Amino acid sequence: MPYSLWLKAAGAAATITLAAATAAHAAPAPEPASATNAAAVVTLRYDDSRAVGWEAAITAGVASWNQNVGNVRLVEAAPGTRAEIQIVATTGWPQATLGPVRPGGQVRVELGSQAVSQGYDKTRIAAHEIGHSLGLPDTKPGPCSQLMSGSSPGISCRNAVPNAAEKARVESAYANGLASLVPADGRTLVDAP
Repeated sequence: MPYSLWLKAAGAAATITLAAATAAHAAPAPEPASATNAAAVVTLRYDDSRAVGWEAAITAGVASWNQNVGNVRLVEAAPGTRAEIQIVATTGWPQATLGPVRPGGQVRVELGSQAVSQGYDKTRIAAHEIGHSLGLPDTKPGPCSQLMSGSSPGISCRNAVPNAAEKARVESAYANGLASLVPADGRTLVDAP
């Protein structure tokens, strides 16, 4: 082998060795939030066919959770299929079964018009009650920045977005798709003031 080719080959080998050694000692680059492993995403279906008048609020509440939590995906159930989250409109106070609901399990969300008639925001109500289904209890009293503070911040509160602690708790409950191993709590939480 000519000396110049040997020198290039040796230089390339040294570069590869140096790159491998550097990679072995370097901290791995953090994965972007959008790079969540698709296999670890838990898909939960909801049925809002009995929640007439709440469609826009439910859509916005579901979008809030889907935009803020990476390992749980809420999708509308196809007609005639079983949904893990049953959403219904009622005349009472909003209430929901405390989760985390697991795939194949079932919880109930009641979106009560009594809260709306007193001035509470429909989208906040829907997102809050869905939060119960995902395993979040009430945090009353609490500030408007806490979605799970429910009615305690008063009727002027319109926040329908979970805060960092609420997001982290849901992410933890569904980590690695393990929600299927954790049954729903089963308690019904009524969100009256």
